[in-house]
Amino acid sequence: MTGHPALRIGTRSSLLALTQTGTVADDLRRLTGRPVEIVPITTDGDVLTGSLSQMGGTGVFVTALRAALLDDRCDVAVHSLKDLPTTGVLGLQHVTPVRQDPRDALCSRAGHRLADLPHGARVGTGSPRRAAQLRLVRPDLDVVDIRGNIDTRLGRVHPETGDLDAVVLAAAGLNRIGREHAITELISVVDMAPAPGQGALAVETRTTLLESDPVVRRAFSDLEDPATSLSVLAERALLSRLEAGCAAPVGTHATVSDGLLSLHAVVARPDGSEQLRHQQSVEVADTSAAEAIALGEAVADHFLSLGAASFI
Repeated sequence: MTGHPALRIGTRSSLLALTQTGTVADDLRRLTGRPVEIVPITTDGDVLTGSLSQMGGTGVFVTALRAALLDDRCDVAVHSLKDLPTTGVLGLQHVTPVRQDPRDALCSRAGHRLADLPHGARVGTGSPRRAAQLRLVRPDLDVVDIRGNIDTRLGRVHPETGDLDAVVLAAAGLNRIGREHAITELISVVDMAPAPGQGALAVETRTTLLESDPVVRRAFSDLEDPATSLSVLAERALLSRLEAGCAAPVGTHATVSDGLLSLHAVVARPDGSEQLRHQQSVEVADTSAAEAIALGEAVADHFLSLGAASFI
C-alpha cells in the first residue's frame, strides 16, 4: 500500500499506554500494509493531581484523545476500555481486540496473599471499586488512596523503601509491561469483580475514515474479537444503567462459552458495609449485540429493584 500517508495513532505517554498502542500499531501495519506514526497526547488524568474519583473518574484519560481524533490530529486512538465513558461520541466508533486477563492482582511487599496479610495491613488502590471489595473481604485492612503509574505504585511496596504492605493493580497492565513478577496473587473475580471492560482495549477512529477507507474498515473489522465485544457490551450496559441512579462502586465480569453469555456483577457501598450480587445468562451468537446490552440492563434493573441507588 505504498503512497498512503501514515496512520497516526494517538496515545498517552505512559509506559502502559505506549505498550498497548505499540501492539495495536503492529496489528494495523500488518492489516493495512501502511506506515504508522505514534502521536503522544496529554490528558487531564496525566496533569491533574488528587483522587481520580474527585477529578471526574471515567473520562479523564479519554477526552483529549477523542478531541484529537475529531480535530484530525490523529486517525486512531487506543484506550483502556475501562477508562472509556459508556456514552458514545457522535462521529467516533471503536472496536475491542481480544481481551487480556480481567482480574485484579495483589502485589504484596512481603509476598502475602490477600487472606494472609497481617491485621491492619495498609493496602493501596486508587479505585473505589477495589477499595469497597477489599473492605468486604478484609474489613480490618487500612485501605489507602494512591495515584501514579504502575511503577510508582509498585514503588510503594518496595521491600526496603515501601510504605505500604500491598497494592492492588490490574493484572493485564502488569502483564503488558512485563511486571508480572510483582504479582503475589491473582484475585478471583468472585472475591473482587473487575471494572467493566477491564483487561480490554478500545481502538477508536472517526466514522468518516471507516466509511471512506475500505482498507482501514477491513482492518478494524479484523481487530474486533466477537466474544470480547459481547462481554464488554454487557458489562458496560450494566454500568450505564446503574449510573443513571447509582454512584456505588460496581464490579462485573462477563464471559462467552458454548453460545452462552454469562454476567456476574457486584454493587457495594463504598465503605464495604453492604453488597449486592447477581448473575444472569443468555444465549448469544456473534452478532447478538442487542442481547448482550439487554442482559447488562436486566442485571442493573435487578440491582435497582433491590435499592442499589441508595449505595452512595
